[in-house]
Parts: sequence; structure tokens; C-alpha cells
Amino acid sequence: MTIEAWYMDSSEEDPKKPHRLDPNQAVSLDVLKELGVFSWTLNADIYENDPELQKIRKEQGYSYMDIITIRSDTLPNYDDKLKVLFTEHLHVDDEIRYILDGNAYFDVRDKQDRWIRIFLTKGELITLPAGIYHRYTPDETEYTKAMRLFVGEPVWKAYNRPADEFEIRQKYIASLQGS
Repeated sequence: MTIEAWYMDSSEEDPKKPHRLDPNQAVSLDVLKELGVFSWTLNADIYENDPELQKIRKEQGYSYMDIITIRSDTLPNYDDKLKVLFTEHLHVDDEIRYILDGNAYFDVRDKQDRWIRIFLTKGELITLPAGIYHRYTPDETEYTKAMRLFVGEPVWKAYNRPADEFEIRQKYIASLQGS
């Protein structure tokens, strides 16, 4: 299994729908890597003792971990939280998510400011670089169980667009110039 990504349509309807262009315009993992988005496919059934996950955590310095379940009956203020998560934003740290169950969409902006939708399923781990504009929503199943990973102490602060004045955004833009 590999992560699937595509350019999004401009529809304003339910964000939990796939929003593929017609015809679909797939986005390769290489294009995602050029944007600083990296991914792995792991065995989520053994995440507690997975040597491959332990190796990634050690190599990347992911020292903090917690697990969140995003579902209407487990997440207080579910609809309000989804609106916040789906508002375009950036972080000053990388965002690392490992899908343990369910599905998720992470949308990122490409170099031309077009939306790319990344569909994650059980076992897929993704890193979004600090400074990239992005947003999250579950798919129509409305269920995601994810491991959140951080380097050091977690920082939960999101900066909604526009946030171009942030140094981390400027560093991110500069990193795209070379790719």
C-alpha cells in the first residue's frame, strides 16, 4: 500500500469528500518529497513494538508521542474542532502523523499554491514540514485514530494563513527554490 495524492477541485461542498479533479490528476510521492512531505508505510497492528517505527523515531528524533481519536463520540466539540483543523494554517515545527486506524486527508499547497489532497489509511505515516500551509479532515467515515509525534515537547499552536511573515515560512519557501 502506498499513499495516494491528487490535485483537488475547487468545490466548497463537504470537505470530507475526495474532491478529485475530472479527470483525476494524481500527484507522485516524488512531487510530495519536493515539497518536503515524506511518508512511510508501516504495520499499524504492531505499532507499540514495531522496530521500523522505533528506527524512524530514533533517526528523526521523535521523542514525544501521543494518540488521538477523531470521532464525533470521542472528541469533545467535534464539529468545532474539525473547522479549526480544516482552516488553512502552518506550524513552526514539523507535523508528524501516523494513522493507526481509520482514514485522513491532509491537504498541502504546492509551489503554485494549488491544493494537493493526501489520503492516508491505516499504517501510513506522514511528515509535513514546518512552514507548509496545510489542513486536515477525516474522510466520510469520520474516524481517524492517529499517533502524533514530535521532536521534544509538543507545540500545538497553529498559525492561520496569512502567516507569510513568520521566519519558518520564509525558510520553507527558500527550501523550495532548490527543488
